[in-house]
Amino acid sequence: MGSSTALLTDRYELTMLDAALRDTTANRQCLFEVFARSLPHDRRYGVVAGTGRVLELIRDFRFGEPELDWLRTNGVVSAATLDWLADYRFSGTIRGYREGELYFPGSPLLTVESSFAEGVILETLILSVFNYDSSVASAASRMVSAANGRPLAEMGSRRTGEHSAVAAARAAYIAGFAATSNLEAGRSWGIPTMGTAAHAFTLLHDTEEDAFRSQVEAMGPGTTLLIDTFDVDAGADLAVQVAGRELGAVRLDSGDLPALVASVRRRLDALGNTDTKITVTSDLDEYTIAALAATPVDSYGVGTSVVTGSGSVAAGMVYKLVAHQNSTGEWVSVAKRSAKKTSVGGRKTAVRRLGSDGRATAEVLYIDTPVAESGGSRTLGVELVRSGEIDDRFTGAAGVEQARAHHAEVMQELPDQGLRLARGGEPVIPTEYVNP
Repeated sequence: MGSSTALLTDRYELTMLDAALRDTTANRQCLFEVFARSLPHDRRYGVVAGTGRVLELIRDFRFGEPELDWLRTNGVVSAATLDWLADYRFSGTIRGYREGELYFPGSPLLTVESSFAEGVILETLILSVFNYDSSVASAASRMVSAANGRPLAEMGSRRTGEHSAVAAARAAYIAGFAATSNLEAGRSWGIPTMGTAAHAFTLLHDTEEDAFRSQVEAMGPGTTLLIDTFDVDAGADLAVQVAGRELGAVRLDSGDLPALVASVRRRLDALGNTDTKITVTSDLDEYTIAALAATPVDSYGVGTSVVTGSGSVAAGMVYKLVAHQNSTGEWVSVAKRSAKKTSVGGRKTAVRRLGSDGRATAEVLYIDTPVAESGGSRTLGVELVRSGEIDDRFTGAAGVEQARAHHAEVMQELPDQGLRLARGGEPVIPTEYVNP
């Protein structure tokens, strides 16, 4: 077992548990649902990310003596609840959208069926993962589309928390990024890593030429040389002089990128380095990537924008009780009715309706009723946990690769207008509810 994840939660999860154990409602079977009421601004679709991480975190959701001692010392819950927590093991069932799947407002991304006690204390853990990872993946997916086949590298570790950096690299890779600069993401999730040198390496040396020669000697002529520490034209000439025709790439990290890229490409070609690539890494987002589409850029490195969800650092997901068994054992649907925070109760089966061209036309949610869709549709939910047993196919590095492949597949279902980058706009397909 890894380090306990049990205290990665909010206090009120445990105080609710404490009260429910006292009044005996804690053992009622319940259905909790993760969904987003809307998509963040200027999004036409969302991307599910974090599923594999959630499953591994639930596996380590245990209250050992250090956690119990802290709760006891701080008087968070009663002695009886501490005894219950000491034996906690999630034994319910979890279904959800596959990682890498597209989602829309109301999509039941995850459904947790268990006793109230077992399910309620997972809320914060689940939301903290899905809200961040899905936001990053949604932004990254738009960047991948804007890049139109040119590879992207995630390099935003210095722009977020140290653990968020690893999660962001994972989410971006699932959405189609080719590599990350973060070594822990490479170790933990098998993501390809990349990186050569920063401006500090050039400034360390007596001359730019000394820096280039040192890097080429260490990494070979196929390395990428950063040429904008001083003068870009001189840097490009020097890079070719030092590395020769085998120079792998040059990197631009500042300035008027469209003009610089065009100028550097002409200069490299004139020097005979037609195979030397150009990569850019200057505060890029999906909009600047799209603006560079007509330039001879070969690859992109994205930092701040991808790890902050390109302006939407949280996906707006919630974890709501949508059904439970009452005192007589009957299932009843429940829903929140607060202004602007309504939810739809009941057990839902999600289906994506597809047109004759294979493109999505609607997200159809069947509530407490059999699914009537047949040809031209795709059921979205899969079983992730059965009676507490996690399906390991969705975890680890293999789960990441599976999610990445699934995302590439489902993007083919997205209508063309879903790729539009104009700020604002409605979800590209509607969400329809079918009641019994």
